[in-house]
Amino acid sequence: MKQVLLTLVTFITITACSQGGNRPSPASTAKATLDNGANISISYSQPSVKGRTIGTDLEPMPGKVWRTGANEATVFETDKDIKVEGQPLAAGKYGLFTIMNGDEWTIIFNKTWNQWGAFRYKDTDDVLRVKVKSVKADPFAEKMSFSIQNSGKISLMWGAIQVDFKVE
Repeated sequence: MKQVLLTLVTFITITACSQGGNRPSPASTAKATLDNGANISISYSQPSVKGRTIGTDLEPMPGKVWRTGANEATVFETDKDIKVEGQPLAAGKYGLFTIMNGDEWTIIFNKTWNQWGAFRYKDTDDVLRVKVKSVKADPFAEKMSFSIQNSGKISLMWGAIQVDFKVE
């Protein structure tokens, strides 16, 4: 009886642990080497719209700090000093957060990158904030994603929203 119970508990544990790879918001990474030689990567989890309305019943909410993805905070990493929208950002690893206010977005690089969501976010840890405008995404992006072009254009696409910012 003990052996049957032990086998059952082991099977249930293995099955439960193996389900971790099937997250509703899967992990993804965007990487590129810019024309200036800087290697940029953005690691994030991809939430899906699933018929919901961004800003109403789906993050980001207007005026609120957002982790810019799902699950763990989105991580932005550069191996060289760069400029973001003309402002200096030292080489390193950062939490990438955003604030949406209509079509104006604040892109935030925060020194606390290793955290779940934005629950421990502190604006006193911000290294850089830049403001950019969003445009209508075409086509509609069901899953949130980032793209990085070698020219330094970084795009966040989700639903009908596209937010671009320039790094050099």
